[in-house]
Amino acid sequence: MLDYERKYPNNIILAGIDEAGRGPLAGPVVCACVIMPLDKEHIIDGINDSKKLSQKKREELFEKIKNTALAYSIVEVDEKTIDDINILNATKQGMINALNLLKIVPDRVLIDAVKLDINIPQDNIIKGDALSYNIAAASILAKVHRDNKMKDLSKIYPVYEFEKHKGYGTKLHIQKLLQYGKCKIHRNSFIKNFIKDN
Repeated sequence: MLDYERKYPNNIILAGIDEAGRGPLAGPVVCACVIMPLDKEHIIDGINDSKKLSQKKREELFEKIKNTALAYSIVEVDEKTIDDINILNATKQGMINALNLLKIVPDRVLIDAVKLDINIPQDNIIKGDALSYNIAAASILAKVHRDNKMKDLSKIYPVYEFEKHKGYGTKLHIQKLLQYGKCKIHRNSFIKNFIKDN
């Protein structure tokens, strides 16, 4: 996971950016930006693409990353913004906002696939969350934060059982959509193929 970071001199401050929730039918897209220390004594074992980790492991690493990071930020972009400017632009906006919220300005930004309009040099890495330590750390921050957000939203909208599917288009979620119609946190641009406006 550190091979990508090791390409750069030790004095270069690298930040990783990733998102969670581009695909769901409901809830925000969450973007995280993180600067992890790369000296041996601060490397966290087990950091990997969040999709390859168990929920329990992600939650353990989430706390370790927050406690170890030199700087990090997590940004939510809501479903209304996603509908207004589309999911790609909403993701880019969230990533830029997360970068701008860092208390340290990095020398270079490593981003999972997406190219951003920023003044900092960037590497846009396909499957970056499986190749870069910083991006993988950002992916864990984004994923755990979003999962927790969807669990909280499930208490407000219990009939949809968001705690189970996190807003993704599972069979259960689509069944609930057809049964109850949409709620405030559904992405209209995503559900139009499943349900007519009430």
